[in-house]
Amino acid sequence: MNQAIRHAWVAIAAMFALILGSISYVQVIGADELASNQWNNRAILQTFCQDRGTIVVAGQPIVQSVASGSESCKYQRQYLKPDLYAGLTGYYSNIFGSTGLEKSMNATLTGTSDQLLLDRIKQLFLGQQPQGASVELTIDPAIQQLAYSLIPDGMRGSIVVTNPKTGAIIAMVSKPSYDPNQIATHDQAAAQAAMTKLQGVPGINLNQSVSGPTGALLAPGSVFKLVDTTAALASGKYNKDSVLPNPAQMPLPGSSATLPNYAGGNCYTQNEASFAFALEQSCNTPFASIALDLGQDAIGKQAAAYGFGQDAGNLLHLDYQSGVWPTNLDQAQLAQASIGQFNTKASPLQIALMTDAIANGGVQMKPSLIKTVRAPDLRIIDEPKPEVLRTSTTPAIAGQITDWMTQVVSNGIAKGAAVPGVQVAGKTGTAELGTSGLNNSWFTGFAPADNPQVQVTVVMEGVDVLTGAKLTSPSASKIFEAVLKK
Repeated sequence: MNQAIRHAWVAIAAMFALILGSISYVQVIGADELASNQWNNRAILQTFCQDRGTIVVAGQPIVQSVASGSESCKYQRQYLKPDLYAGLTGYYSNIFGSTGLEKSMNATLTGTSDQLLLDRIKQLFLGQQPQGASVELTIDPAIQQLAYSLIPDGMRGSIVVTNPKTGAIIAMVSKPSYDPNQIATHDQAAAQAAMTKLQGVPGINLNQSVSGPTGALLAPGSVFKLVDTTAALASGKYNKDSVLPNPAQMPLPGSSATLPNYAGGNCYTQNEASFAFALEQSCNTPFASIALDLGQDAIGKQAAAYGFGQDAGNLLHLDYQSGVWPTNLDQAQLAQASIGQFNTKASPLQIALMTDAIANGGVQMKPSLIKTVRAPDLRIIDEPKPEVLRTSTTPAIAGQITDWMTQVVSNGIAKGAAVPGVQVAGKTGTAELGTSGLNNSWFTGFAPADNPQVQVTVVMEGVDVLTGAKLTSPSASKIFEAVLKK
Protein backbone atom coordinates (compact mmCIF):
# COMPACT_ATOMS: atom_id res chain seq x y z
CA MET A 1 0.00 0.00 0.00
CA ASN A 2 2.75 2.43 1.04
CA GLN A 3 4.67 1.49 -2.13
CA ALA A 4 1.63 2.38 -4.28
CA ILE A 5 1.25 5.72 -2.49
CA ARG A 6 4.93 6.52 -3.04
CA HIS A 7 4.60 5.73 -6.75
CA ALA A 8 1.53 7.94 -6.98
CA TRP A 9 3.36 10.83 -5.29
CA VAL A 10 6.34 10.42 -7.62
CA ALA A 11 4.02 10.54 -10.63
CA ILE A 12 2.22 13.60 -9.27
CA ALA A 13 5.54 15.35 -8.55
CA ALA A 14 6.80 14.56 -12.07
CA MET A 15 3.63 15.94 -13.66
CA PHE A 16 3.82 19.03 -11.46
CA ALA A 17 7.44 19.58 -12.57
CA LEU A 18 6.45 19.24 -16.23
CA ILE A 19 3.60 21.74 -15.81
CA LEU A 20 5.83 24.16 -13.93
CA GLY A 21 8.53 23.84 -16.57
CA SER A 22 6.04 24.45 -19.37
CA ILE A 23 4.65 27.53 -17.64
CA SER A 24 8.15 28.82 -16.96
CA TYR A 25 9.11 28.43 -20.62
CA VAL A 26 5.97 30.17 -21.90
CA GLN A 27 6.13 33.04 -19.40
CA VAL A 28 9.90 33.56 -19.15
CA ILE A 29 12.21 31.79 -21.61
CA GLY A 30 10.01 31.86 -24.70
CA ALA A 31 7.89 34.89 -23.86
CA ASP A 32 9.57 37.32 -26.25
CA GLU A 33 9.61 34.84 -29.13
CA LEU A 34 5.94 33.99 -28.67
CA ALA A 35 4.89 37.61 -28.24
CA SER A 36 6.65 38.69 -31.44
CA ASN A 37 5.37 35.77 -33.54
CA GLN A 38 3.32 37.16 -36.42
CA TRP A 39 0.73 34.42 -35.97
CA ASN A 40 0.29 34.77 -32.20
CA ASN A 41 -3.16 36.33 -32.33
CA ARG A 42 -3.75 35.77 -28.61
CA ALA A 43 -1.35 38.62 -27.77
CA ILE A 44 -3.01 40.82 -30.39
CA LEU A 45 -6.52 40.07 -29.16
CA GLN A 46 -5.53 41.20 -25.66
CA THR A 47 -4.64 44.66 -26.95
CA PHE A 48 -6.52 44.92 -30.26
CA CYS A 49 -9.21 47.22 -28.88
CA GLN A 50 -6.87 49.41 -26.84
CA ASP A 51 -5.65 52.92 -27.64
CA ARG A 52 -2.32 52.06 -29.33
CA GLY A 53 0.32 54.72 -29.78
CA THR A 54 0.57 56.71 -32.99
CA ILE A 55 3.20 56.38 -35.70
CA VAL A 56 4.28 59.85 -36.75
CA VAL A 57 6.09 61.44 -39.70
CA ALA A 58 7.20 65.10 -39.42
CA GLY A 59 4.81 65.68 -36.55
CA GLN A 60 1.76 64.24 -38.33
CA PRO A 61 0.22 60.84 -37.56
CA ILE A 62 0.30 58.24 -40.29
CA VAL A 63 -1.17 55.54 -38.03
CA GLN A 64 -3.46 56.18 -35.06
CA SER A 65 -6.18 54.58 -32.96
CA VAL A 66 -9.61 56.20 -33.22
CA ALA A 67 -12.86 55.64 -31.34
CA SER A 68 -14.82 52.89 -33.07
CA GLY A 69 -18.22 53.65 -31.54
CA SER A 70 -18.44 50.06 -30.31
CA GLU A 71 -18.55 49.18 -26.62
CA SER A 72 -17.15 45.71 -27.28
CA CYS A 73 -14.07 47.04 -29.09
CA LYS A 74 -13.58 50.74 -28.39
CA TYR A 75 -10.71 51.55 -30.73
CA GLN A 76 -10.02 50.97 -34.42
CA ARG A 77 -6.57 51.24 -35.99
CA GLN A 78 -6.54 53.87 -38.75
CA TYR A 79 -3.89 54.26 -41.46
CA LEU A 80 -3.57 57.66 -43.10
CA LYS A 81 -2.07 57.86 -46.62
CA PRO A 82 -2.08 54.07 -46.37
CA ASP A 83 -0.57 53.06 -49.71
CA LEU A 84 2.31 55.52 -49.25
CA TYR A 85 3.41 54.09 -45.91
CA ALA A 86 2.10 50.50 -45.91
CA GLY A 87 5.56 49.07 -46.60
CA LEU A 88 6.82 50.66 -43.38
CA THR A 89 3.86 50.49 -41.00
CA GLY A 90 2.60 47.06 -41.98
CA TYR A 91 -0.80 46.19 -40.51
CA TYR A 92 -2.31 45.19 -37.15
CA SER A 93 -5.05 42.60 -37.59
CA ASN A 94 -6.99 40.46 -35.15
CA ILE A 95 -6.95 37.53 -37.58
CA PHE A 96 -3.73 37.97 -39.59
CA GLY A 97 -1.41 39.19 -36.85
CA SER A 98 0.94 42.08 -37.49
CA THR A 99 3.76 43.10 -39.79
CA GLY A 100 6.14 46.03 -40.23
CA LEU A 101 6.52 48.60 -37.47
CA GLU A 102 3.20 47.48 -36.01
CA LYS A 103 4.94 44.19 -35.20
CA SER A 104 8.47 45.30 -34.32
CA MET A 105 7.37 48.27 -32.16
CA ASN A 106 4.38 46.50 -30.63
CA ALA A 107 5.54 46.71 -27.01
CA THR A 108 6.14 50.44 -27.40
CA LEU A 109 2.85 51.08 -29.17
CA THR A 110 0.83 49.10 -26.61
CA GLY A 111 2.64 50.66 -23.65
CA THR A 112 4.02 47.36 -22.37
CA SER A 113 7.72 48.07 -22.95
CA ASP A 114 10.09 48.39 -19.99
CA GLN A 115 10.54 52.07 -20.80
CA LEU A 116 6.87 52.66 -20.00
CA LEU A 117 6.70 50.83 -16.66
CA LEU A 118 6.18 54.02 -14.62
CA ASP A 119 3.52 55.18 -17.05
CA ARG A 120 1.64 51.90 -16.59
CA ILE A 121 1.79 52.25 -12.82
CA LYS A 122 0.50 55.83 -13.09
CA GLN A 123 -2.35 54.75 -15.38
CA LEU A 124 -3.24 51.95 -12.96
CA PHE A 125 -3.43 54.26 -9.91
CA LEU A 126 -5.42 56.91 -11.78
CA GLY A 127 -7.79 54.36 -13.24
CA GLN A 128 -6.86 55.34 -16.78
CA GLN A 129 -7.03 53.11 -19.81
CA PRO A 130 -3.66 51.70 -20.99
CA GLN A 131 -2.05 53.96 -23.58
CA GLY A 132 0.97 53.37 -25.79
CA ALA A 133 3.87 55.56 -26.76
CA SER A 134 4.16 57.31 -30.11
CA VAL A 135 6.90 56.51 -32.61
CA GLU A 136 8.29 59.22 -34.90
CA LEU A 137 10.05 58.11 -38.07
CA THR A 138 13.10 59.51 -39.86
CA ILE A 139 11.05 59.75 -43.07
CA ASP A 140 10.75 63.04 -44.94
CA PRO A 141 7.11 63.08 -46.14
CA ALA A 142 7.79 65.19 -49.24
CA ILE A 143 10.61 62.89 -50.41
CA GLN A 144 8.52 59.82 -49.56
CA GLN A 145 5.67 61.16 -51.71
CA LEU A 146 8.03 62.09 -54.55
CA ALA A 147 9.73 58.69 -54.56
CA TYR A 148 6.35 56.90 -54.53
CA SER A 149 5.11 59.01 -57.46
CA LEU A 150 8.20 58.13 -59.52
CA ILE A 151 7.19 54.45 -59.65
CA PRO A 152 4.40 54.20 -62.24
CA ASP A 153 1.19 52.52 -61.13
CA GLY A 154 0.95 48.98 -62.41
CA MET A 155 4.73 48.44 -62.29
CA ARG A 156 6.94 46.74 -59.72
CA GLY A 157 9.70 48.84 -58.23
CA SER A 158 11.39 50.11 -55.08
CA ILE A 159 13.25 53.27 -54.08
CA VAL A 160 15.44 53.72 -50.99
CA VAL A 161 16.75 57.15 -49.96
CA THR A 162 19.17 57.47 -47.05
CA ASN A 163 21.61 59.80 -45.36
CA PRO A 164 24.90 57.87 -45.80
CA LYS A 165 26.59 59.67 -42.92
CA THR A 166 23.96 58.72 -40.33
CA GLY A 167 22.10 55.74 -41.81
CA ALA A 168 18.77 57.57 -41.43
CA ILE A 169 16.16 56.45 -43.96
CA ILE A 170 14.73 59.52 -45.68
CA ALA A 171 12.27 57.61 -47.88
CA MET A 172 11.55 53.97 -48.65
CA VAL A 173 8.74 52.97 -50.98
CA SER A 174 7.62 50.23 -53.31
CA LYS A 175 4.79 49.34 -55.66
CA PRO A 176 2.43 47.63 -55.83
CA SER A 177 1.24 48.75 -52.40
CA TYR A 178 -2.01 48.31 -50.48
CA ASP A 179 -4.36 49.81 -47.89
CA PRO A 180 -3.75 48.33 -44.40
CA ASN A 181 -7.17 49.62 -43.29
CA GLN A 182 -8.75 46.82 -45.28
CA ILE A 183 -6.88 44.21 -43.21
CA ALA A 184 -7.07 45.96 -39.81
CA THR A 185 -10.86 46.32 -39.92
CA HIS A 186 -12.97 44.81 -37.10
CA ASP A 187 -15.06 43.11 -39.81
CA GLN A 188 -13.28 39.78 -40.07
CA ALA A 189 -15.13 38.67 -43.20
CA ALA A 190 -14.13 41.89 -44.98
CA ALA A 191 -10.55 41.52 -43.77
CA GLN A 192 -10.39 37.95 -45.06
CA ALA A 193 -11.78 38.96 -48.45
CA ALA A 194 -9.30 41.84 -48.71
CA MET A 195 -6.34 39.63 -47.80
CA THR A 196 -7.35 36.96 -50.31
CA LYS A 197 -7.49 39.59 -53.05
CA LEU A 198 -4.17 41.20 -52.09
CA GLN A 199 -2.35 37.88 -51.93
CA GLY A 200 -3.07 37.48 -55.62
CA VAL A 201 -1.15 40.65 -56.56
CA PRO A 202 2.40 39.75 -57.73
CA GLY A 203 5.17 41.63 -55.91
CA ILE A 204 2.95 43.30 -53.34
CA ASN A 205 4.77 44.19 -50.11
CA LEU A 206 2.51 42.46 -47.60
CA ASN A 207 5.43 40.94 -45.73
CA GLN A 208 8.69 42.88 -45.45
CA SER A 209 10.73 39.71 -44.95
CA VAL A 210 10.14 38.52 -48.52
CA SER A 211 9.07 41.57 -50.52
CA GLY A 212 9.57 45.28 -50.97
CA PRO A 213 12.77 47.29 -50.37
CA THR A 214 13.89 45.19 -47.40
CA GLY A 215 12.92 41.69 -48.45
CA ALA A 216 12.76 41.25 -52.23
CA LEU A 217 15.93 39.47 -53.34
CA LEU A 218 16.62 40.48 -56.92
CA ALA A 219 19.45 39.99 -59.40
CA PRO A 220 21.52 43.19 -58.93
CA GLY A 221 23.18 43.18 -62.32
CA SER A 222 25.99 45.64 -62.87
CA VAL A 223 25.65 47.52 -59.58
CA PHE A 224 27.44 44.46 -58.16
CA LYS A 225 30.52 45.50 -60.16
CA LEU A 226 31.20 47.95 -57.31
CA VAL A 227 31.91 44.86 -55.17
CA ASP A 228 34.30 43.48 -57.82
CA THR A 229 36.07 46.82 -58.08
CA THR A 230 36.53 47.06 -54.32
CA ALA A 231 37.84 43.50 -54.11
CA ALA A 232 40.28 44.17 -56.95
CA LEU A 233 41.76 47.29 -55.33
CA ALA A 234 41.87 45.61 -51.90
CA SER A 235 43.78 42.63 -53.31
CA GLY A 236 46.83 44.72 -54.20
CA LYS A 237 46.90 43.10 -57.64
CA TYR A 238 45.11 46.05 -59.24
CA ASN A 239 45.30 49.83 -58.95
CA LYS A 240 43.70 52.89 -60.52
CA ASP A 241 46.00 52.60 -63.55
CA SER A 242 45.38 48.92 -64.25
CA VAL A 243 44.51 47.91 -67.80
CA LEU A 244 41.74 45.30 -67.96
CA PRO A 245 40.93 42.87 -70.80
CA ASN A 246 37.73 43.95 -72.54
CA PRO A 247 36.88 41.44 -75.28
CA ALA A 248 33.46 41.67 -76.89
CA GLN A 249 32.86 38.05 -75.89
CA MET A 250 34.45 36.00 -73.11
CA PRO A 251 34.39 32.20 -73.40
CA LEU A 252 32.99 30.80 -70.15
CA PRO A 253 35.44 28.20 -68.76
CA GLY A 254 34.18 24.63 -69.00
CA SER A 255 31.26 25.72 -71.15
CA SER A 256 30.45 26.26 -74.79
CA ALA A 257 28.69 29.51 -73.90
CA THR A 258 30.20 32.98 -73.95
CA LEU A 259 29.68 36.05 -71.79
CA PRO A 260 28.98 39.10 -73.98
CA ASN A 261 29.84 42.67 -73.12
CA TYR A 262 27.07 45.11 -72.35
CA ALA A 263 25.59 46.20 -75.68
CA GLY A 264 24.01 49.42 -74.45
CA GLY A 265 27.20 51.49 -74.15
CA ASN A 266 30.49 51.86 -75.96
CA CYS A 267 32.29 48.79 -74.63
CA TYR A 268 32.79 47.52 -78.18
CA THR A 269 35.13 50.42 -78.98
CA GLN A 270 38.05 49.10 -76.89
CA ASN A 271 39.66 45.68 -76.51
CA GLU A 272 41.28 46.84 -73.26
CA ALA A 273 39.81 49.17 -70.68
CA SER A 274 40.66 51.18 -67.60
CA PHE A 275 38.50 50.83 -64.50
CA ALA A 276 37.02 54.25 -65.29
CA PHE A 277 35.95 53.22 -68.81
CA ALA A 278 34.70 49.78 -67.72
CA LEU A 279 32.49 51.34 -65.04
CA GLU A 280 31.35 54.25 -67.22
CA GLN A 281 30.16 51.88 -69.95
CA SER A 282 29.26 49.01 -67.58
CA CYS A 283 31.36 46.48 -69.51
CA ASN A 284 30.93 42.87 -68.39
CA THR A 285 34.09 41.08 -69.44
CA PRO A 286 36.62 43.13 -67.43
CA PHE A 287 34.83 42.38 -64.16
CA ALA A 288 34.30 38.72 -64.98
CA SER A 289 38.04 38.59 -65.67
CA ILE A 290 38.77 40.13 -62.27
CA ALA A 291 36.55 37.58 -60.54
CA LEU A 292 38.22 34.64 -62.31
CA ASP A 293 41.60 36.05 -61.32
CA LEU A 294 40.79 36.72 -57.64
CA GLY A 295 38.50 33.72 -57.07
CA GLN A 296 35.06 33.38 -55.55
CA ASP A 297 36.28 33.61 -51.96
CA ALA A 298 37.82 37.05 -52.49
CA ILE A 299 34.66 38.37 -54.13
CA GLY A 300 32.55 36.74 -51.43
CA LYS A 301 34.66 38.25 -48.66
CA GLN A 302 34.19 41.73 -50.09
CA ALA A 303 30.48 41.15 -50.61
CA ALA A 304 30.20 40.18 -46.93
CA ALA A 305 32.07 43.36 -45.98
CA TYR A 306 29.33 45.29 -47.77
CA GLY A 307 26.68 43.32 -45.84
CA PHE A 308 25.86 40.38 -48.10
CA GLY A 309 24.86 37.53 -45.81
CA GLN A 310 25.01 39.84 -42.77
CA ASP A 311 22.40 41.56 -40.60
CA ALA A 312 21.39 45.21 -40.87
CA GLY A 313 21.70 46.08 -37.20
CA ASN A 314 19.07 46.85 -34.58
CA LEU A 315 17.86 50.29 -35.69
CA LEU A 316 15.87 49.31 -38.80
CA HIS A 317 12.92 47.69 -36.99
CA LEU A 318 11.77 45.93 -40.15
CA ASP A 319 12.29 42.39 -41.35
CA TYR A 320 15.28 42.31 -43.66
CA GLN A 321 16.88 39.96 -46.17
CA SER A 322 20.58 40.51 -46.77
CA GLY A 323 22.18 39.93 -50.15
CA VAL A 324 23.25 36.51 -51.35
CA TRP A 325 26.65 35.67 -52.85
CA PRO A 326 26.43 32.05 -54.09
CA THR A 327 28.97 29.44 -53.07
CA ASN A 328 30.55 26.37 -54.68
CA LEU A 329 30.67 28.06 -58.07
CA ASP A 330 32.37 26.65 -61.10
CA GLN A 331 34.34 29.10 -63.24
CA ALA A 332 31.50 29.81 -65.65
CA GLN A 333 29.09 30.46 -62.79
CA LEU A 334 31.65 32.70 -61.06
CA ALA A 335 31.97 34.86 -64.18
CA GLN A 336 28.19 35.29 -64.33
CA ALA A 337 27.74 35.81 -60.58
CA SER A 338 30.42 38.52 -60.56
CA ILE A 339 28.32 40.76 -62.80
CA GLY A 340 25.22 40.35 -60.63
CA GLN A 341 23.68 37.46 -62.55
CA PHE A 342 23.40 33.69 -61.93
CA ASN A 343 22.37 33.31 -58.24
CA THR A 344 23.68 36.62 -56.92
CA LYS A 345 20.78 38.37 -55.19
CA ALA A 346 20.26 41.60 -53.27
CA SER A 347 17.40 43.58 -51.82
CA PRO A 348 17.13 47.28 -52.71
CA LEU A 349 18.13 48.18 -49.15
CA GLN A 350 21.21 45.92 -49.41
CA ILE A 351 22.39 47.85 -52.48
CA ALA A 352 21.64 51.13 -50.70
CA LEU A 353 23.81 50.04 -47.74
CA MET A 354 26.67 49.13 -50.07
CA THR A 355 26.50 52.56 -51.69
CA ASP A 356 26.19 54.25 -48.29
CA ALA A 357 29.50 52.68 -47.29
CA ILE A 358 31.28 54.00 -50.40
CA ALA A 359 29.79 57.46 -49.82
CA ASN A 360 30.84 57.43 -46.16
CA GLY A 361 34.52 56.68 -46.68
CA GLY A 362 34.13 52.92 -46.41
CA VAL A 363 32.08 52.93 -43.19
CA GLN A 364 28.57 51.49 -43.28
CA MET A 365 26.13 52.97 -40.77
CA LYS A 366 23.19 51.08 -39.32
CA PRO A 367 20.05 51.87 -41.31
CA SER A 368 17.66 53.62 -38.93
CA LEU A 369 13.95 54.33 -39.21
CA ILE A 370 13.08 55.62 -35.71
CA LYS A 371 13.74 59.27 -34.89
CA THR A 372 12.14 59.47 -31.44
CA VAL A 373 9.83 57.56 -29.12
CA ARG A 374 7.57 59.64 -26.89
CA ALA A 375 5.59 58.57 -23.84
CA PRO A 376 1.87 59.47 -23.60
CA ASP A 377 2.85 62.73 -21.84
CA LEU A 378 5.08 63.52 -24.89
CA ARG A 379 8.41 63.27 -23.08
CA ILE A 380 11.13 61.62 -25.16
CA ILE A 381 11.99 58.16 -23.85
CA ASP A 382 14.19 57.05 -26.75
CA GLU A 383 16.14 58.95 -29.39
CA PRO A 384 18.43 56.55 -31.29
CA LYS A 385 21.81 57.94 -32.26
CA PRO A 386 23.73 57.00 -35.44
CA GLU A 387 25.78 53.83 -35.03
CA VAL A 388 28.46 52.19 -37.17
CA LEU A 389 27.38 48.83 -38.58
CA ARG A 390 30.63 47.68 -40.20
CA THR A 391 33.72 48.84 -42.07
CA SER A 392 33.36 47.79 -45.69
CA THR A 393 36.56 49.14 -47.22
CA THR A 394 39.29 51.72 -46.70
CA PRO A 395 38.79 55.48 -47.14
CA ALA A 396 41.31 55.45 -50.01
CA ILE A 397 39.46 52.74 -51.94
CA ALA A 398 36.08 54.35 -51.25
CA GLY A 399 37.46 57.67 -52.50
CA GLN A 400 38.84 56.13 -55.69
CA ILE A 401 35.55 54.36 -56.44
CA THR A 402 33.70 57.62 -55.79
CA ASP A 403 35.87 59.33 -58.41
CA TRP A 404 35.02 56.63 -60.96
CA MET A 405 31.32 56.75 -60.06
CA THR A 406 31.23 60.49 -60.75
CA GLN A 407 32.58 59.75 -64.24
CA VAL A 408 29.77 57.20 -64.75
CA VAL A 409 27.32 60.10 -64.34
CA SER A 410 29.32 62.82 -66.11
CA ASN A 411 30.66 60.72 -69.02
CA GLY A 412 28.95 57.33 -68.91
CA ILE A 413 25.56 55.65 -69.16
CA ALA A 414 24.16 57.20 -65.94
CA LYS A 415 23.98 60.74 -67.37
CA GLY A 416 20.29 60.81 -66.55
CA ALA A 417 21.16 61.07 -62.86
CA ALA A 418 23.01 64.36 -63.27
CA VAL A 419 21.93 67.42 -61.27
CA PRO A 420 22.95 70.91 -62.51
CA GLY A 421 25.66 72.39 -60.31
CA VAL A 422 26.08 69.19 -58.25
CA GLN A 423 28.63 66.41 -58.72
CA VAL A 424 26.74 63.12 -58.58
CA ALA A 425 28.33 59.67 -58.16
CA GLY A 426 26.40 56.70 -59.51
CA LYS A 427 26.26 53.26 -61.09
CA THR A 428 23.62 51.64 -63.22
CA GLY A 429 22.71 47.97 -63.45
CA THR A 430 20.76 45.82 -65.88
CA ALA A 431 20.05 42.26 -64.76
CA GLU A 432 18.64 40.05 -67.51
CA LEU A 433 15.64 37.91 -66.56
CA GLY A 434 16.15 34.73 -68.55
CA THR A 435 15.33 35.00 -72.25
CA SER A 436 12.26 37.19 -71.77
CA GLY A 437 13.97 40.36 -72.96
CA LEU A 438 13.03 41.98 -69.65
CA ASN A 439 15.38 43.12 -66.91
CA ASN A 440 15.72 44.43 -63.42
CA SER A 441 16.93 47.97 -64.06
CA TRP A 442 18.96 49.63 -61.28
CA PHE A 443 20.55 52.91 -60.33
CA THR A 444 22.47 53.54 -57.12
CA GLY A 445 24.45 56.63 -56.19
CA PHE A 446 24.93 59.65 -53.96
CA ALA A 447 25.40 63.42 -53.98
CA PRO A 448 27.24 65.67 -53.65
CA ALA A 449 30.13 63.35 -54.44
CA ASP A 450 32.63 65.33 -52.33
CA ASN A 451 30.32 65.71 -49.31
CA PRO A 452 27.52 63.15 -49.57
CA GLN A 453 24.19 64.16 -48.04
CA VAL A 454 21.88 61.72 -49.77
CA GLN A 455 22.03 58.23 -51.29
CA VAL A 456 19.41 56.98 -53.74
CA THR A 457 18.83 53.42 -54.95
CA VAL A 458 16.14 52.75 -57.56
CA VAL A 459 15.12 49.41 -59.05
CA MET A 460 12.39 48.70 -61.56
CA GLU A 461 11.52 45.04 -62.00
CA GLY A 462 10.70 43.25 -65.24
CA VAL A 463 11.13 46.15 -67.67
CA ASP A 464 12.77 46.53 -71.05
CA VAL A 465 16.07 48.40 -71.34
CA LEU A 466 14.59 51.69 -72.58
CA THR A 467 11.87 51.78 -69.92
CA GLY A 468 14.40 51.02 -67.23
CA ALA A 469 16.70 53.80 -68.42
CA LYS A 470 13.80 56.30 -68.26
CA LEU A 471 12.67 55.26 -64.78
CA THR A 472 15.92 54.82 -62.83
CA SER A 473 18.66 57.43 -63.32
CA PRO A 474 16.23 60.32 -64.11
CA SER A 475 14.17 59.43 -61.02
CA ALA A 476 17.32 59.51 -58.89
CA SER A 477 18.14 62.94 -60.32
CA LYS A 478 14.75 64.31 -59.21
CA ILE A 479 15.24 62.91 -55.72
CA PHE A 480 18.80 64.23 -55.40
CA GLU A 481 17.63 67.69 -56.40
CA ALA A 482 14.65 67.65 -54.04
CA VAL A 483 16.69 66.55 -51.02
CA LEU A 484 19.57 68.95 -51.67
CA LYS A 485 17.21 71.91 -52.03
CA LYS A 486 15.94 71.44 -48.47
